Amino acid sequence: MNSPVGVLLKQLVDFDKSNIQPVYLQIAQQIINAIQRGYISKGSVLPGTRVLSQILKIHRNTVVAVYDELASQGWVEIIPNKGTFVLVPEQTTATIKAGTQKLDAVYQYSKITGFPFQPSFNLASTSQITEAKHSINDGSPDLRLHPVYQFSRWYSAVMKRKTLINKWNQPNQSSYSLFEIQLCNYLNATRGFHIKPENLISTRSTEMSLYIVSRLLIKQNDVVLVGSLSNYASNMIFQQAGATIKTIPIDADGIDVNYIKTHFVKGSIRCVYVCAHRQYPTTTTLRAERRLQLLELAKAYQFAIIEDDYDYDFQFEGSAILPMATADASGVVIYLGKFGQSLFPSFQTGFVVAPENLISEAKNYLQLLDKQGDVIQEQMLTELISEGEIYRLMKKNIITYKQRRDYLCKCLESNFKDILSWKTPSGGLALWLQFQSEISLVKLAEAAEKEDLFIPNTSLYQDKNTCAIRFGFGHLNEEEIERVIKKLKKAYQSVYSVYN
Repeated sequence: MNSPVGVLLKQLVDFDKSNIQPVYLQIAQQIINAIQRGYISKGSVLPGTRVLSQILKIHRNTVVAVYDELASQGWVEIIPNKGTFVLVPEQTTATIKAGTQKLDAVYQYSKITGFPFQPSFNLASTSQITEAKHSINDGSPDLRLHPVYQFSRWYSAVMKRKTLINKWNQPNQSSYSLFEIQLCNYLNATRGFHIKPENLISTRSTEMSLYIVSRLLIKQNDVVLVGSLSNYASNMIFQQAGATIKTIPIDADGIDVNYIKTHFVKGSIRCVYVCAHRQYPTTTTLRAERRLQLLELAKAYQFAIIEDDYDYDFQFEGSAILPMATADASGVVIYLGKFGQSLFPSFQTGFVVAPENLISEAKNYLQLLDKQGDVIQEQMLTELISEGEIYRLMKKNIITYKQRRDYLCKCLESNFKDILSWKTPSGGLALWLQFQSEISLVKLAEAAEKEDLFIPNTSLYQDKNTCAIRFGFGHLNEEEIERVIKKLKKAYQSVYSVYN
């Protein structure tokens, strides 16, 4: 107990049992630090497990775990019946010797490639950097509402299951996973589907879902129809697939289906992209009559309908209108959706509902992009569905988001009554705000940033017929909503004064 190393460890090692990091890891890291600093030299013999447990007043099994951790990292060698000897891991990465030219350049990573490749303007980043404290987005949920502590327990419980390793190691099963079956049952119960697991595929996100579908569906120069105001992200995916994008007028009842009939002929359209529940970005709902017209036209013209139902779960008043895909008897609709939007993004998943032959090909494509998948996520979501937690969280958060929507409308009424026009949507996490007098929205965003409010360019819609903002409010509480609206009002006044 009085060995020099034992005395040194008693002085150097300190641990906190209340710390989230296990005690054995705290101790192992401090011993490694002592070796790195030269306090414990190579070849030194560490105290036996019983001795060190007495010195540090911890259980002997904890000391065994400490030494095992040190050995696994190469800091000690455990020799049975002799002791635990300190090592210093050798430097295994050798410096690559350069030629005689540009000796200094090899220590700097090249900024450009030494070979040609095909860049794509379609994939130019839309992200913007800002230091503003407040921001507006296109309608994202509030991550603060995610039940962190509950999920920590659920995640830990799933990780400890012995069956989890078997799921990772086993080859692809011929039968469907429990998650696929549970998700299928959930969609049948909540969205009016009558599907089986063979009609369903889950992906990491709706963007991945649309990417896979577009790769299967679209060839170079195929015509894809979208609303005259539409989702920039989906348009980028279509363009990257080689599509020729053409726009359809939209009004208070959604996209104009008659326009398709009068301006296009059979065989000239590959697919129509539509957000029937709430059109992006305007939030208008596609009227039931137009839904039926679109389904009939798709059958007659033999084109696909991609129905993106990005915010189905956020319905505040009345019942959500069932997806077009639930009335599709001809196999013309490919339905994209999100699952678990009340959860932190790593626990959310996208999914595709479509005829079996397309899903089969989509799964083949998914194997190339994401063969590993996420068994832990699927296991957790399976249990959350079966225990009713997903439904409970969704209903709980809907109340919060409805209150925020109503408070936002109240603030807009007080500050922008004669400046903006809007309709209060029955659901969703965004409002479509239209300016009654045209101003430069780019100038407005610049003025807002000076007020510590960031408005991304992707939320601004301005052309000769439109001057509007898609205002996402889901991520803001009532106090933040009030501050944001006041800042937006100041920005508007500074820009409007220039125009008048």
